[in-house]
Amino acid sequence: MSSTILSFATKYSLYSGTVICSLGIVGNVINILVFTQLKVFRDNRCAFYLTIESIFNFLYMLFGISVNILISIYGDDETGRSLIWCKLRYIIAQTLTSCSFTMVCCTAADEYFSTNYRCNLRQTCTLKLSRYLTFILIFIWTCHSIIFGYFSDVMPSIGCTISNENYRQYATFFFYPVLGGVLPIVISSFFSMLAYRNVRRIVRRQIPIIRRRLDRQITAMVLLRIIVFICLTVPSIIYHIYAINTPVLRNTSAQYAIVRLLQIIAFSLLNLNHMSSFYVFIMSSSRFRHQVKYFLIKKCWKHIRCCHTENLISPGNAQTFNSNIEHEQNN
Repeated sequence: MSSTILSFATKYSLYSGTVICSLGIVGNVINILVFTQLKVFRDNRCAFYLTIESIFNFLYMLFGISVNILISIYGDDETGRSLIWCKLRYIIAQTLTSCSFTMVCCTAADEYFSTNYRCNLRQTCTLKLSRYLTFILIFIWTCHSIIFGYFSDVMPSIGCTISNENYRQYATFFFYPVLGGVLPIVISSFFSMLAYRNVRRIVRRQIPIIRRRLDRQITAMVLLRIIVFICLTVPSIIYHIYAINTPVLRNTSAQYAIVRLLQIIAFSLLNLNHMSSFYVFIMSSSRFRHQVKYFLIKKCWKHIRCCHTENLISPGNAQTFNSNIEHEQNN
């Protein structure tokens, strides 16, 4: 029975992980390109946070692919055999996940300030401040994850886990339930609802129609993203707390097989969280669908065609083409 469960868990991890990571890599790459290349998003602070989140999600997907390769070769992720890989996996996974979750919170908070009716609050948050804040938060989470990796160890018959009792208590009662669970959920939910309320009142203010449409678009995208974020975060947090406090010996085959299956399901939900943003944005915003279609067809495809066809566009036509691009970006 236990061997059947382990076999199913291994195959599920390999196939689901490969599909999720592949879709996640494609989706996050498109997110990064759209948010950085289209003029309408270029100086927008929320788009900046979404870009940084997509970068960390993209890196996490690459990390997930590497883990799947190990599973396909060795049958597990090798963290129970290699001390260096055990520590590195804690450091890499915690850094990428924590930074991604933090960017979700920053996006929701910044959208609230961007749509606030008070002029002083809107002017307080600038793109320069957002960049400084992002750098500081990334530095803090990297240092925190290094400490996390330092206290992880390969325990006999258990595998890779946190060996320090005090740090295990910290992870159980503060990091996973608060910093990695309740706090980002509360912050993102609170500010996204306030931003949604601001956008409903935005029609009363004298704001250019392009800015009004952009605020409504990003608010809708962020709100649905946070709903998905909450649904996919809670199960993985519950599993992490359980796994740290209830280590299972490998020789207890039936219990180990069940816990292994729960671990893989929890990680697949976490992978979905890192994969889902692009597809959530596509579903929540018709304008974003139009912008992605425009970018892929009228920018990427034409750029590829131009690279293979010399002198296809004359200087005069190139100027006309660029003016048309700027016009379509603002629609």
